[in-house]
Amino acid sequence: MSFGVVEGDETAGPQGLTVAAIEGHPFGPITFTGARWALSDVRLLSPILPSKVVCVGRNYADHAAERGAAVPTEPLLFLKPSTSVIGPHDAIRLPTQSKQVEHEAELAVVIGAPGARRADRAAAERAIFGYTCANDVTARDLQATDGQWTRAKGFDSFCPIGPWISTDFDPADREVRCEVGANPDQLEVRQLGRTKDMVFDPITLVSYVSHVMTLLPGDIILTGTPAGIGPLTAGDVVSVRIEGLGELVNPVLDLA
Repeated sequence: MSFGVVEGDETAGPQGLTVAAIEGHPFGPITFTGARWALSDVRLLSPILPSKVVCVGRNYADHAAERGAAVPTEPLLFLKPSTSVIGPHDAIRLPTQSKQVEHEAELAVVIGAPGARRADRAAAERAIFGYTCANDVTARDLQATDGQWTRAKGFDSFCPIGPWISTDFDPADREVRCEVGANPDQLEVRQLGRTKDMVFDPITLVSYVSHVMTLLPGDIILTGTPAGIGPLTAGDVVSVRIEGLGELVNPVLDLA
């Protein structure tokens, strides 16, 4: 198990991509080990295991409206535990405590700077290592009954991330798409939004969060979800695609 750099032309499909192994972690000078494999021959894990996942609620006005809630005047923060993180093709497990688990497709910011704290906008932009896809899986019924969101958002497997981190990505105006269905070849489009419709942009969010808590390399900030959230049931496949970042796919299973 190691970090690596995905190389090649993504438009050519998996057969056009390779993974080059690097020494240590990616938050610094990159040294290649010389090992290289076809992407189809490796298993991608979560591209990072963060010390914390900081999430932003109601950061798209259309999602706030579908929830019958006001758009916040400043970012609404909550946390997901690192133990909720899974990678591409890992199973989202439906907990027995909930009868209403839902998907939330989101752009995820990955922090690269050591000890980002009280960052102004320029420092916040420098603190960003890259971006990836995420799914803020939520037990909606528990969110309503608990009155706070820790349990509803924190189950094991409730934070799929991947398939990789792009360090050369402009998040200003990108399509965010979520598709769900029992047949992987015939998924239904549930969410279709654009990052330009965020209430608070990623750099603003990084700065804001850093004035609350120190951000460490590998930490993740989930930037909110557009309208269209909906249920997940055992046997489903859920796909999160963000334009320019690839596709994050996870099966949905009952808790084993």
